Amino acid sequence: MNKQHSQRLIVGISGASGIVYGIECLKLLKQAGIESHLIVSKAALQTLKHESSLSYEELKALADVHYSNSDIGATIASGSYRTMGMIIAPCSIRTMSEIASGFSASLLSRSADVILKERRRLVLMVRETPLHAGHLQSMLDLTNMGGIIMPPVPAFYSAPESIEDIVTQTAARALDLFEIDCDKLKRWEG
Repeated sequence: MNKQHSQRLIVGISGASGIVYGIECLKLLKQAGIESHLIVSKAALQTLKHESSLSYEELKALADVHYSNSDIGATIASGSYRTMGMIIAPCSIRTMSEIASGFSASLLSRSADVILKERRRLVLMVRETPLHAGHLQSMLDLTNMGGIIMPPVPAFYSAPESIEDIVTQTAARALDLFEIDCDKLKRWEG
């Protein structure tokens, strides 16, 4: 993969609580010089209103490219459009279940399906608790397909002093799974 294509990452934001993780991922990608391609679900727009002071226009401005979730013909819906992969932060159970079943009803789920079929990295920051057997089965199915399930669980060894510290550490750790080195990530030193 040439350098130009290896510097693109798709960021999906679904309707689960925790939109701040997607926002932080976009900010960290910009700082790292990685081109971001944003998809926001309809439910995520509701979450944005409840959990952030950002407008939808301000959210879109954090990304290099943004798409309507109904734009199934977008470049990122094709395997021939090369990217590093995709992160969905946060990822709702509904979105996770669509991806696990191969049901591509939106650009968000279609893009994730393309990432899996092309054997690229897919990271799902699943934001739901508690979980029942169906949720866990979908997580196992996605893991067997090559996806990575990464619930946004705080790491306290980083000695966070604020919620912002926890969010930044978690988002940086998720991006680390794509080998994106964020200078904000505090690594375990032993």
